[in-house]
Amino acid sequence: MSAKHALYPGTFDPITNGHLDILERSLALFDTVTLAIAEGGRSTLLDHETRLQVAREAVRRVAGAGRCRVTGFNGLLVETVEKLGADVVVRGVRGSPDLEHEQPMAALNRSLHPGFEVILFFARPELAMISATLVRDVARCGGPVDPYVPPEAAAALRDRFRD
Repeated sequence: MSAKHALYPGTFDPITNGHLDILERSLALFDTVTLAIAEGGRSTLLDHETRLQVAREAVRRVAGAGRCRVTGFNGLLVETVEKLGADVVVRGVRGSPDLEHEQPMAALNRSLHPGFEVILFFARPELAMISATLVRDVARCGGPVDPYVPPEAAAALRDRFRD
């Protein structure tokens, strides 16, 4: 059996405890997981280099961290999958809105690259309410984000909103 490589893409703006849970669960199933942080796309709060640095630090505490690499990417996801030699893309789903978002994206990517495969992980119930968008909103209003993100992300958010 050949080694299996999963790509876990996203903006990770910021990386959350939910993201880290999906990563850890992916590492339990795949030989290698690449956390791929998108440069562009939607407007982001934290710059790309900060998101890469925070993710690299946070990933160190995940079981199987030695089999995970963190990299940036720009452009089409299917091109990144091919370039990095990934066998599958991993995505997290918190509820039906996420599922409705992921299905057409997977279909489009499959039409661009016939071998494209996606594995969906459903969020654990205790983490399903965490989204990077909500965490950013809490941070923007000066609220506590520590229960929802790793310490490195909480520090980056505090720095971003420092008076």
